Order: sequence, then C-alpha cells, then structure tokens
Amino acid sequence: MDVVSWVTDLMETLGAPGAGIAIALENLFPPLPSELFLPMAGFTASQGKMNLVAAILWTTAGSVTGALALYYLGALLGRDRIRAIARRMPLMKLSDVDKTEEWFARHGRATVFFGRMVPIFRSLISIPAGVERMPLPGFLLLTAAGSLIWNSALILAGYALGENYHLVERYLGVVTKVVIGLVALAVVWFVVSRLRQRRREGDEDRAQTRK
Repeated sequence: MDVVSWVTDLMETLGAPGAGIAIALENLFPPLPSELFLPMAGFTASQGKMNLVAAILWTTAGSVTGALALYYLGALLGRDRIRAIARRMPLMKLSDVDKTEEWFARHGRATVFFGRMVPIFRSLISIPAGVERMPLPGFLLLTAAGSLIWNSALILAGYALGENYHLVERYLGVVTKVVIGLVALAVVWFVVSRLRQRRREGDEDRAQTRK
C-alpha cells in the first residue's frame, strides 16, 4: 500500500484525528506530502465525511506535535554537540555556528512563525529552535499560529476544489522545487566560497613562509 492510500484509509477510519496523525508524521518525515494530505482532508470534509473545523484543529495539533518532537531532538543535541559536529565537518568553521546562533537570536520568532508556511523548512526549523532552547511557550504559540494559517489555507482549498483537490499539490509542488533549487544553489555558493577562502589563506601562508 502506498502512502496516499494509507493516509486515505487513515482518514476514512479515524476521520479528523487520522488527518492529524498524518500531518504529525509529515512533520517528522518531510518527504511525506502535506500539500496533498491537507487538501485531501478538505475534500473529505466537502463530502460530509469529516467535520471541516475538526480537520483544521486536528491537523494543527498534529503539526504542533511533530514540531515539538523535533524541538526536543534539537534540545537533546544541544549547542555543544552541534559545535562538536561542526568542528569535524569539512569546510565548516565554529564561526559559522556562532553566526547562525546570532541570526536565530535576532530572527528566531519570525522564522518559526513564517517557516511553518515554507515547504521543507516547515519541519526543519524546529531543530534549531530546540538547539537554541527557544522558550517553549513562545515556540508552541508561534508554531500553532503558523500551522493554523497553512493548514487552514490548504484544507479550505481542498474543500473548495472538491474532486480537483489534487491541483493544490500540483501547484505547490512547483514552489517546493523552487525552494529545493534555492537551497542547492546556496550550498554550492557556500562550498565554492569556502574553497576559495581556503586557497587564499594557503597562498598567504606560503607567501609568509617565503619571507
């Protein structure tokens, strides 16, 4: 049985709580397509097989539950382990970790809120929040608010589109590919710039040695 069939059976068996479980798992395993599950829940509600408000509330609860698990994963790793991992990674510097911590300290609240509406980062943003030990009440409130907006938009779109609910996943799939492409470009830029920096530092060291 494929994932879509499994989620369909879960919703038919458990109703709105089944949709909540599916979205909790999507948070833990980002490749699972919430862009399909949420409109599917809306379509199911349009058929009278699920309460619309319950679908929104349960999926939001599922989002918060999945995000909380990843938050605790980040807290378990902690700053010291992250720094130890960075120290062993090629092309990484501890200053990169320091800059990330400084950035999250300034923009963490907005990132957690708006990140809930960005494919892929929806799940991943919970880990640095845990690493930085973002106050849990604030994390839960911002996660719930951002998830409520995202889940409501997709569920209502599925509700309005009816049998054409799959169109939501098709168009949002383009957005996901764009995000992945931008991340890939950022990684390439980081690697290239760091290799150039290493080469410059090596040239400077050799020049100093000749003197």
